[in-house]
Amino acid sequence: MTEPRDIRLKRLTMRSMRRGIKEMDILLSRYADIRLADMDDAELDLYEALLNENDQDLYQWVSGQKPAPDRFAGLIDDIGQTASAG
Repeated sequence: MTEPRDIRLKRLTMRSMRRGIKEMDILLSRYADIRLADMDDAELDLYEALLNENDQDLYQWVSGQKPAPDRFAGLIDDIGQTASAG
């Protein structure tokens, strides 16, 4: 059974807000609020895969301490741009 889009968006938003590292909670919840509703299914799939990554790795990628894997590079850039715009 396929998850309804509105439920998926709520679930991904909650996962973005409850990461474990406060910095990632703030960055990802803001990003989710701004971007998730406009994402297509493939983009949501990629974002969901990103949420399965370790917070320490995510923070290093977003902060530029380490390069993000190619798979996530565009998404990480977008998260970083969204964070710096606010």
